[in-house]
Amino acid sequence: MAGKAVAVAHGAATIVNAIALGRGAAFGVDLWTKAEVKLTSEVGVFEVNITSDPSESTLLVEKTVTRVLQRFGLEKSFGAKVKTESNIPAARGLKSSSVAANATALATTAALGKTLDDLETVKIGVESAFDAKCTITGAFDDACASYFGGAVITDNTNRQILKQMPLPKDLAVLFHVPAKKAYTINSDVARLQTVKPLVETAFEKAMAGKLWEALTLNGLVYSAASNQNASIAIDALAAGAVAAGLCGKGPAVTAVTPTDNVDRVKAALQKYEGEVLLAHFNSEKAKVL
Repeated sequence: MAGKAVAVAHGAATIVNAIALGRGAAFGVDLWTKAEVKLTSEVGVFEVNITSDPSESTLLVEKTVTRVLQRFGLEKSFGAKVKTESNIPAARGLKSSSVAANATALATTAALGKTLDDLETVKIGVESAFDAKCTITGAFDDACASYFGGAVITDNTNRQILKQMPLPKDLAVLFHVPAKKAYTINSDVARLQTVKPLVETAFEKAMAGKLWEALTLNGLVYSAASNQNASIAIDALAAGAVAAGLCGKGPAVTAVTPTDNVDRVKAALQKYEGEVLLAHFNSEKAKVL
């Protein structure tokens, strides 16, 4: 048995947020999280170091390791030391939790010298997010987009992938990332569900392959429902983005733009306080390194 392994999973961005419907859509981006898992003989003891943001809770990582150990009946045999590093800002709607869970589940499985099929790995991460109380829908859409890359449309309630689509090559992704954190579990779900019919329309657009229309509509609707600033997305669209809207529950905003127009859209986003991250689409699966 190896006893130690490192895995990487990539980031994702919202097309349709699943909170209102229980169904959602997301696409993969080339931001990343690496998890290094080292098994120890200290049964049930988990030391977690989130190197990129030490103030973040380690509970999700601990729950993910625990679930993998339980899956193989080894929870009474091992503890673990886990180190994660990431270039994804936490608690801004940028899927940092789903990505960390995917990387941790893969690395723990590999450290045990075992393998699981892809969907089972994803589902372990989703269950762990419920265990850690850092999700409302389980974020199965985000987890699948992070794990498989490309665009993914899912039924989060039943953990089913409804559709997978490749992404075009000539587009880039910009994220406007405010300094302030916002945790999904604190979202006002009742209020967000009042916009369900409009989110349904966005979801239908996504299913029809109109991903960018879906992203923009979804973003505007959720921005209004959660009292967030829709002007950031509108300014990005005015600067030539093909799609722009709130990512997850925010506060980050995603703008998808032709690669030759990145500078104009970036300038529009930089008028607002916060940092602007440039990313590209990801179509690579999460993997053990």
